[in-house]
Amino acid sequence: MSQQICRVVSFESIVRFTLRVLFDDSTAQLIDFRPLLEGNLFAPLQDLALFNPDQIDPEVHTLVWSNGADFDPATLHN
Repeated sequence: MSQQICRVVSFESIVRFTLRVLFDDSTAQLIDFRPLLEGNLFAPLQDLALFNPDQIDPEVHTLVWSNGADFDPATLHN
């Protein structure tokens, strides 16, 4: 059984802490990140000024933030 490799191609902010994430298979997910913003790496992103991702990483094709936080693209997809 093979697992599909998912790649983020774009994202947009919808409302506070919620992003619409588009993938290379033309699917999109509306993700509320608030429940995920815990722990040393993700808690700083509770500050809305820091929340919006900086870019899509060109190697792993996922959202990345200035503090080094990221999510596996398969996790975002599913």
